[in-house]
Amino acid sequence: MTEEKVELRDVDRPLTGDGVKKPQRPPSTFDKLIQPCLGEIIGTTFFVFIGCVSVIENVPAAGRLQPALVHGFAVAVMVACMDNISGSHFNPPFTIAIYLCGGMQLTMVGPYLVSQMIGGLLGAGMSRLMVPPGNYINASGAAFDILKSDDQLMGALCGEVFMTCLVTMVVLLAAVNTKTKSPLAPFLVGCTVIINILAGGDVSGTCLNPARAFGPAVMAGYWSYHWVYWVGPLTGGVLAAGLVRLFLGDDKIRVIMK
Repeated sequence: MTEEKVELRDVDRPLTGDGVKKPQRPPSTFDKLIQPCLGEIIGTTFFVFIGCVSVIENVPAAGRLQPALVHGFAVAVMVACMDNISGSHFNPPFTIAIYLCGGMQLTMVGPYLVSQMIGGLLGAGMSRLMVPPGNYINASGAAFDILKSDDQLMGALCGEVFMTCLVTMVVLLAAVNTKTKSPLAPFLVGCTVIINILAGGDVSGTCLNPARAFGPAVMAGYWSYHWVYWVGPLTGGVLAAGLVRLFLGDDKIRVIMK
């Protein structure tokens, strides 16, 4: 879930014909910038695509279970596959929180956010091409349309903040914080997505990801209360970063009580 800097040890460097160690080749622009951004575009595309299709084609009897399992498993699979390419963010709050906790360079934040938005648009567009038009219209293109009145607004906004905080904290602790880093990070993040959707799906729809909200909103032209799915997740991501930086992080990340 993070961009790891891999240093080639002297003993691992290949030998030239005369037995002299070859100098280490610096990473190319493709390796440093283009490939990670492509990884974010492709990973976000397929996550949003699978997520949208699961909502559009979800039979009413399945309730929240089908979308919860599909979104969670899609996250786990894409994170595991793309981790060594881009760090497997696929979500603006994750990228911002990882940067705030020292897990990536500032120069990569902007390209990652743009890549995630592009992926969200592509994934939503793919779902529109795949599903029957009637199902697509009935589901508002998998845009988040659960909010119908201002009476629901506070609960939905709080839900997006708290649930995004939880999943972002799992990302930071499982993939960034050295003290708690785990090879099970894809599984842990996927499980957290599942339990969040099962717990809060009826309150806010459990977006937790502006890229997941933006693509379907553009494709379906549905913008009612759309801002909730930006303000809530971004606030939750920053809150999670604050908890790790202040209290939960190791001595390299934590800024107080070292």
